[in-house]
Amino acid sequence: MIIAVDGPAASGKGTIARALARHYGLPHLDTGLLYRAVAATVLRDGLDPAVEADAAAACAFNDGLLADPWLRTDDVGKIASVVSAHPQVRAALLERQKRFAGQPGGAVLDGRDIGTVIAPDADAKLFVQATPEVRAERRHLELQKAGLTASLEKVLADIRARDERDSQRADAPMVAAADAALLDTSVLSIEAAVQKAIELVEARRNA
Repeated sequence: MIIAVDGPAASGKGTIARALARHYGLPHLDTGLLYRAVAATVLRDGLDPAVEADAAAACAFNDGLLADPWLRTDDVGKIASVVSAHPQVRAALLERQKRFAGQPGGAVLDGRDIGTVIAPDADAKLFVQATPEVRAERRHLELQKAGLTASLEKVLADIRARDERDSQRADAPMVAAADAALLDTSVLSIEAAVQKAIELVEARRNA
């Protein structure tokens, strides 16, 4: 069974995908980490994320980099949104993601184009969303817990800019698959969101 979980930043898709993987005993891949690894390599090597050739050169990273906590910082996330817009970068990481999705037994993948590009034949597809204001509050709280300072207004502006980049890019834009079940987590607790996600997956399995 392949489960595709898509959605914008701070919508809760990663938390939901990890919970689904535990529930069904499936391996999980946060595909955003691949783009964050490219971004981190760009930053580390002093490359320009806006230059497609530079970003593409950073795709040959070692898998060990995926475990680096640095990848989950906001600075790397912003650069990841820039490099992910380059077609060469998406093409370079496409096969790696398809291999993960196609492994025996299935998998859970979360990202922004899983149900539309990576695993269009997934058994269940979810598109997780929440209002920009709620997502900004969540991200702001995460930053505070990490000891980082940023105003809520700036975080909201970053969220909106990232949404625009991700949804407007020419190659594999962030969009809900036509057959994806929509899950709005704006007013849901983590527990309620996970339970709803399981119900949606079960409904697709039994359809």
